Amino acid sequence: MSTRRTWVAMTAVMLGWVAAASGRLAADRGVEAVAPPRLSDTGLYADVATQAIDPRNRPFAPQYPLWSDGAAKRRWVRLPDGATIDAHDRDRWDLPVGTRFWKEFAFNGRRVETRMFWKATPTDWQFASYAWTDDQRDAMLVPASGLADVAEIAPGKWHSIPSEAECRACHDSGRTEALGFTALQLSDDRDPLAPHAEALAPGMLTLRTLLDEGRLADAPADLRTTPPRVAASDPRERAVLGYLSTNCGSCHNPASTIASLGLDLRYALGTTSACAPAAIATTAGHAGHWAIPTAPAGASRLLTPGRPDLSALFVRAKSRRPSSQMPPIGTTIGDREALALIEAWIAGGVPAAAACPSPVSMH
Repeated sequence: MSTRRTWVAMTAVMLGWVAAASGRLAADRGVEAVAPPRLSDTGLYADVATQAIDPRNRPFAPQYPLWSDGAAKRRWVRLPDGATIDAHDRDRWDLPVGTRFWKEFAFNGRRVETRMFWKATPTDWQFASYAWTDDQRDAMLVPASGLADVAEIAPGKWHSIPSEAECRACHDSGRTEALGFTALQLSDDRDPLAPHAEALAPGMLTLRTLLDEGRLADAPADLRTTPPRVAASDPRERAVLGYLSTNCGSCHNPASTIASLGLDLRYALGTTSACAPAAIATTAGHAGHWAIPTAPAGASRLLTPGRPDLSALFVRAKSRRPSSQMPPIGTTIGDREALALIEAWIAGGVPAAAACPSPVSMH
């Protein structure tokens, strides 16, 4: 921690000089392409002294939050004044240039980092992370290479601020995505069994508020009449599929750079309970590219109904060995609540059904 404190102190001045020297604007829309040196300069706060959030930055809570070692999170989005989201594709919204997101991470009641993510041009998203100072008054811009071991979150386990490349590894899946800001994630039909689900607080954006405020252009009419939900054979499966979609589907889907692996764990709206969601159709009974070391020869499968111990999907999610854990980055502590849910789901037997057709929006 002393190394981190030294780093924060030394870079406070240096980053101010770097930002002034290299600050520039995106050529076509006047959106900054270099992050300010301090979080307080990003527009998150209306009053820096009290850290009151600017009311233009709207809080939201995805119904299937990403597991981040038990961090308490707060999230905000600012949409440009008068701009709308192209929502014709219910699974992949196209956000307007100037859209900005912030996500705050806290452990043991102390803020550790805040990440910012903004759309600088029609095809370019920028990423920045800020490390909170010990006095909790502000956070300083972290180098693009990230910052290791900024907070001890369990005995011998440390939270590290990811590099820009690591951020893009999750968010760039065919195109840059805002993983927690989708029709399904913001649906008002909330999943009561979703692991680590956060209760909606007054003032939070949901799918309905976006529709009521006219912020979704060309949105399918049924988004208003039938809020999106995961179609599943039972409530437990609904929660499992939603969790896998967020925590695994950002990489494992047909539009990603690893699509050749054949896994599709991202849930697509339009799936019905009459057919197997892609997360089941592409895993159940499939051998996969990684065999469980303790499994009998030839017995390892991505998903083996009734046998969590022979299901690589579960074994890798449970592992925290660098060579085998999934996800491979962003977490050092296993998600016990979700693992228990997934284990019970697999042990109970995964319902067999014909695979759903691949939605056009996934290609």
